[in-house]
Amino acid sequence: MSDESPTAHRRTRAQMADQALSWARPDRSFFAAGACHILAWEFVKSSAGRNFQVMGLRRVGEPHTFHVFATDGAVALDFAGLRGRREMLTVIADAVAAERPGTTIEELELPVSLEGFCAAHRHRLPGQFTGDVQARARRYLTQILGARGA
Repeated sequence: MSDESPTAHRRTRAQMADQALSWARPDRSFFAAGACHILAWEFVKSSAGRNFQVMGLRRVGEPHTFHVFATDGAVALDFAGLRGRREMLTVIADAVAAERPGTTIEELELPVSLEGFCAAHRHRLPGQFTGDVQARARRYLTQILGARGA
């Protein structure tokens, strides 16, 4: 199990203001914070993710997600690869609570389409990234899934 939270990969102010700087980050950081939604949808579109659905996490009381992943209920796929869903949620909940004591997170079912999600949750559409983010996501999925394929 990866005990890593996407909060450890948060973009700097400079990276949020400059898409080229954000794009230049290592894949792990890029898909942990800033393009997790693209990675999740690309995985679900792949044969490896066909039994998965895309879910989001948000802090209770906030309207928008801060992390997106794919899950079949037992296993989750995000920037850290495949890991137990419960374990992933615990790691992220602990990291969020450590940053803001008393803060809790909740899972959110997301719209079926990437476009619908981006509109509802103020995330970038694929064409709004500096490069071909979907191709980058497919390459990263191949890397983190290894022989399982993407």
